[in-house]
Amino acid sequence: MKKLRSTNIKQVPAQISAEWENRLADLWASIDHHAEEEFLARMEALVGELASGSAVAAFECASSLDSTGHSELAVPLYREALELGLQGDRRRRAVIQMASSLRSIGRAPESVALLSAEREAGSDDLDDAVVAFLALALVDVGREREAVSLALSALSGHLTRYQRSLANYARQISFQDDRNT
Repeated sequence: MKKLRSTNIKQVPAQISAEWENRLADLWASIDHHAEEEFLARMEALVGELASGSAVAAFECASSLDSTGHSELAVPLYREALELGLQGDRRRRAVIQMASSLRSIGRAPESVALLSAEREAGSDDLDDAVVAFLALALVDVGREREAVSLALSALSGHLTRYQRSLANYARQISFQDDRNT
């Protein structure tokens, strides 16, 4: 059951109904109330309603595998979803989640490359998530000071006080790291 469907054809454009999205949200909200196999079976049935070659189906399958501890199985499906032209918020989530999975299966350099590129690609409400997962990957490749600098810079934007000080200290850490390399 852990395979979930995979497609290798071009994405078939199709509208996904709000009703389908609501059922998907309900399934995700109930993940902790299902055994792993039951959750995966429900996800497979739900994405089975989508058009063959759906990037959304590949992404949701990848996410369900990832969320149940099967990162190694999720990575190819994340790649497939992106190759099929996954759009919008799901596209960025796929990059973040794939990078996290790559890191967790021992491929941190790939994670750093993906997230570094994503950090430069644009800005939205997931920027801090990109930075957080990039910081984790940087630690795994031995770039701890850079990781701390990035994490503190992201955190500084959420503080009600000391924003400027923390941002400056974060830059100093990064600058010191640059001088030492």
